[in-house]
Amino acid sequence: MADLLVSELPLVFGLLMTGAISGFLAGLLGVGGGIVIVPVLLTVLGAAGVDPNIRLHMAIGTSLATIIPTSISSVIAHHKRGAVDWHLFRVWLPGIVTGVIVGTWLATTQLSGSGLAIIFACIALAVAIDLVLRDRSDSDAPLAPRPPIAWYSKYTASWVPGLIGTLSALMGIGGGTLSVPFLNAVKYPMHRAVATSAGFGLVIAVPATLGYVVGGWGAADQVNASFGYVNALGFIIISGTTVLTAPLGSRVAHALKAQTLRYLFSGFLFLTAARMLFAF
Repeated sequence: MADLLVSELPLVFGLLMTGAISGFLAGLLGVGGGIVIVPVLLTVLGAAGVDPNIRLHMAIGTSLATIIPTSISSVIAHHKRGAVDWHLFRVWLPGIVTGVIVGTWLATTQLSGSGLAIIFACIALAVAIDLVLRDRSDSDAPLAPRPPIAWYSKYTASWVPGLIGTLSALMGIGGGTLSVPFLNAVKYPMHRAVATSAGFGLVIAVPATLGYVVGGWGAADQVNASFGYVNALGFIIISGTTVLTAPLGSRVAHALKAQTLRYLFSGFLFLTAARMLFAF
């Protein structure tokens, strides 16, 4: 591993920067960092000469693996502030897990790299537009023991979290990219949505990572230090830095107004969508 690090110093530096930035955004926006990691890894893997047919699959699989330690660090930090809605987490858990299984199967057996890129870009763009156009004046409301979504959750206990789980597994993201806008759209407090989405990220990342390892077994053997569609070098470097910066992002999130969080989130999604569309 030491020889591999020395021989790939430019790659290592890029992965370190990717981890630091994505970890901060995980705590700040509850996005798990995946929406940052996937486009960057796609570029890095392309520069390394990885086969275009598996390049995006590997970027997504590695991204999902790095979300595991990041989400743990982020959800602990938010829980200490009393911001995680564990009631909603329990209600949505079965639907999210089911969706992850479906999304992982589609990504590893049914979709090409270009198909995944189109899905990634279109969803990111749709979420960004939604955040900009919708009125979220109520999202700065103070945290409450049982937010308004509690009564609504029984009607969305299957299809909404299921869809979020499926698309998150297809995109290599932690779920916050989709769950935060939905929760905010139904007048759920922004800060609580961000905090709870950090927990969703862990539920999504664990089974999806295993699926990308199994689904890519043998297909990515030519890439150094890879297990299926998960690259060990990327996982170690990125996850090592995201754990350090996620708590900082969480502290900053609680110091900002919800409107500022929304604009930061939407702006980043616009940039990501454009990058993915031009990548293929």
